[in-house]
Amino acid sequence: MIVVVAIIVSIVVANFAYTQYQTNYIETTAGETVKVGPVEYVVTFEGTHEGSEEVKPENTFVMIGIIAKNISEDKTVISGGQFYIVDEKNQKHKAVYGPFSSKELGLEGLDPGKPIERTTQFDIPFDEDVQYKIIIRPQKDQVTTDTASICITNC
Repeated sequence: MIVVVAIIVSIVVANFAYTQYQTNYIETTAGETVKVGPVEYVVTFEGTHEGSEEVKPENTFVMIGIIAKNISEDKTVISGGQFYIVDEKNQKHKAVYGPFSSKELGLEGLDPGKPIERTTQFDIPFDEDVQYKIIIRPQKDQVTTDTASICITNC
């Protein structure tokens, strides 16, 4: 009987731990506010471009606009490494850094209650008829299991 109780307790504890650390996907569309950890984001599709003289894409750069606001009471950071674009084949592509705009996202400190506006882009074989989504993952120090999935085209 003790063995059966021990097994049941271990199953309950394991199930609790699993649900506490399972990723919570939040789906939304471009232009809507989404919260990932202590940061509220608004992501918009800003179009495509062919890069600059210094940095040319292999395919096409897809640019997004990002408004980020720290809603906690402590300073936090965001970076381009948190953002991915996902194509119709569910392939993830990392953000590309370059001197494309004065608002280019790097590693940014976010003070509480002060929103910032930034841009970043992704080098992908863009097709205007395909649905693309932006994935936002939290920074390591942002204690959350939230991950946003934001549809930016053909939603």
